[in-house]
Amino acid sequence: MAYDVAVLVGSLRKGSFSRAVADNLATLATDKLKLRIVEIGELPLYNPDLDEGSPPATWAKFRSEVVSADAVLFVTPEYNRSIPGLLKNAIDIGSRPYGKSAWKGKPTAIVSVSPGNLGAFGANHHLRQPLVFLDMPVMQQPEAYISKVGDLLDKDGKFVSEDTKSFLGGFLTAFATWIGRNK
Repeated sequence: MAYDVAVLVGSLRKGSFSRAVADNLATLATDKLKLRIVEIGELPLYNPDLDEGSPPATWAKFRSEVVSADAVLFVTPEYNRSIPGLLKNAIDIGSRPYGKSAWKGKPTAIVSVSPGNLGAFGANHHLRQPLVFLDMPVMQQPEAYISKVGDLLDKDGKFVSEDTKSFLGGFLTAFATWIGRNK
């Protein structure tokens, strides 16, 4: 049986490289992983007052989708050497209300994406900080920093590089093993 993996994409842009990479990852996943994108773009900004009584329906749905997953995969660009605000907002929503974190114990991995040379290294490492706090075992190796991503995709958002497909296929195989060790 395949592990159910919630995929969070840190970009809302139409034609997003991160979304294209996430879509490609779903096609590269082995029979050990079932990747499904959990949408975060419509989540209202986190405000603890909204958790009193009946939280927003989008929060409840999001939390439920994360809780039901066996693991989490983050695919993110880098904004100002950090993660995008919408991704941080999703992390905060999933971590609350206090004592009821949807993230606790979920094995996780990160793929960072950039049209530049550094492969969103800063975002990748910055994202690890809250994940460690939230008790999410983060896969250490292999690391996935996808640089010059625009050169790796065709006009339809499909990978053109066999080396990239091979690398990310190996990344997903390692992630399946990581989930098995940490679930």
